Amino acid sequence: MLIDGEIAFGTGDFAEQASKIEADGYDGVWAGEVGHDPLLILAGAAPATTKIELGTGIVVAFGRSPMISAMMANDVQLLSKGRLLLGLGSQIKPHIEKRYSMPWSHPAARMREYVLAMRAIWSCWNEGTKLSFRGEFYKHTLMTPFFDPGPNSFGPPKVFLAAVGELMTEVAGEVADGLLVHPFTTERYLREVTLPALERGLAKAGRSPETFQISLSGLIATGRTDAEMESSMDKVRAQIGFYGSTPAYRGVLELQGWGELQSELNVLSRTGGWAKMAGLIDDDVLNAFAVVATPKQVAGRVLDRFADVVDRFSLYTPYSLDVDSRSEIIAGLRA
Repeated sequence: MLIDGEIAFGTGDFAEQASKIEADGYDGVWAGEVGHDPLLILAGAAPATTKIELGTGIVVAFGRSPMISAMMANDVQLLSKGRLLLGLGSQIKPHIEKRYSMPWSHPAARMREYVLAMRAIWSCWNEGTKLSFRGEFYKHTLMTPFFDPGPNSFGPPKVFLAAVGELMTEVAGEVADGLLVHPFTTERYLREVTLPALERGLAKAGRSPETFQISLSGLIATGRTDAEMESSMDKVRAQIGFYGSTPAYRGVLELQGWGELQSELNVLSRTGGWAKMAGLIDDDVLNAFAVVATPKQVAGRVLDRFADVVDRFSLYTPYSLDVDSRSEIIAGLRA
């Protein structure tokens, strides 16, 4: 299992963070689109690192055209000497329409076409094929020499898709190089819903699972004292509640028999009751979505749940985790 780190926002220089993560022996680092453009962050991190893979977790695909994503990813792939993992996600309808002012429709079908459009653009640049992509949602048919960057000596980047539902997961298996499993998942949902959907997508394209990577940013609640444990659990409960309020993620809760919880959380999200969400996340829900354990125990429990399923893993701690605890967990995962 590869162990990845994550860029933390609001805590200093991004390139310096990436360099430190590499020095600490991680295999990769992910940057999200949360107040900053992740591809710009990784463009700065690329010259500050030499070995680790640099991933976007995620770029909001539907907030920009395939051409923009293809061009920026091509540049970061060049700057990083072939180390980019382009993670794409759809976001949800209200954000695409109201925050990005972009069109929303049929997200799984649109994402499939989005990735194929980027691949057509990269083929044009790298192999000299005529750009002639005509889809239902995107059309790219013009590429003059002036705007053609030419072949990238490192080839196109690998594409990862973030998915929760079955349709988007199938698309990942069909057209992407990897799957970004959303933190809002349980071991049961991953095994009973996500993996079969992924296998259907791979089979549809006649692809082998050996060429595909599954990455999970897993929720962890940990601490060295009772007070630290309680605080971390409260923060993780709040994060689970936030994710659970999203209607598109209802299927995860329904599989566990907690469908009505999603309705309650959604009502709170629409009435501004964000602070009340954590109170609805009981211990059963908490333990299904997160590994809750001391730093010494975390690695073993992560491996018990996911070692035979996940190729890449990163710790998702929506609170400040001390350096010693993080190091102890990472050492355990590598043992």
